[in-house]
Amino acid sequence: MLYPFTFRPICMERVWGGRRLAELFGKELPPEVPIGETWEISDRPEAVSEITNGPLAGRDLRWLMENHATDLLGDAPATNDRFPLLVKLIDAVEDLSIQVHPPEAIAEQLDGEPKTEAWYIAHADPGARIYAGLKGETTRKTFEANLRNGTLDECVHCLDVKTGDALFLHSGRLHALGGGAVVIEVQQNSDTTYRVFDWNRTGLNGQPRELHIEQALASIDFSDIEPALSPPGVIANEPGLFHMESHVLAPDETVNCHGLCIVSVASGDATLDEISLGAGSFALVPASIDNAVARAGTETVLILARPT
Repeated sequence: MLYPFTFRPICMERVWGGRRLAELFGKELPPEVPIGETWEISDRPEAVSEITNGPLAGRDLRWLMENHATDLLGDAPATNDRFPLLVKLIDAVEDLSIQVHPPEAIAEQLDGEPKTEAWYIAHADPGARIYAGLKGETTRKTFEANLRNGTLDECVHCLDVKTGDALFLHSGRLHALGGGAVVIEVQQNSDTTYRVFDWNRTGLNGQPRELHIEQALASIDFSDIEPALSPPGVIANEPGLFHMESHVLAPDETVNCHGLCIVSVASGDATLDEISLGAGSFALVPASIDNAVARAGTETVLILARPT
């Protein structure tokens, strides 16, 4: 019998990261290194989430997929026999590289994996921004000219953001998370990123980070002009990929989380059946559970996501 699971976060060192995941959410981070991401729910070859609660504590998501895939997923399709979504917290102290993820139609020929994702801004410093899509006057010709000149940022659409904003990022959308933002990211189970511009900086080893110009140019949707932030409530609703939504709950207000559902607390606190979840906490409700309910303690923002 499966039950709602919590997992041990997997810390990822990044040159643009910091320490705010500890400050904001109490994450246990390795000392004296910039942590850009915690992978909260992951079934990747390089990083698999370990269960931390209940009788299956110490097992991991890979074991669940190998032994209980039907009860876990229900009708949701796996991705190459793996859990279909990857869920992260991201702390951008500096701007991330301007990058793109390949669309499904060309990912295989580029030796990559398709990746569509969505962000919920869990915290934003004053002046925080994100980059998404292209400015209105940008053509592929002007894009490539700016790329050669080291001024690619002049082609990319920039949006000011505040806590509570959200953005859907379909594969092929040029984007970068700007410094000052902390986000909850839900994405396809993929780790393919093509960096096209990295602000002329060096990586953790003191050398310029690898760029992927040819693959990026093949992946970018050059018709994606000045996209807007997602409307309140529904952040993403992409058939065949995932649905993601936000809920602002008053104290003691509830939301149903039955069926296959990823529950994350952006702010406040909640209980999910017998599990206490503070800000920055995540839980996975298996498809076989049809009566899971999250209840807010204080005023709380919950993010729910499901494969579709």
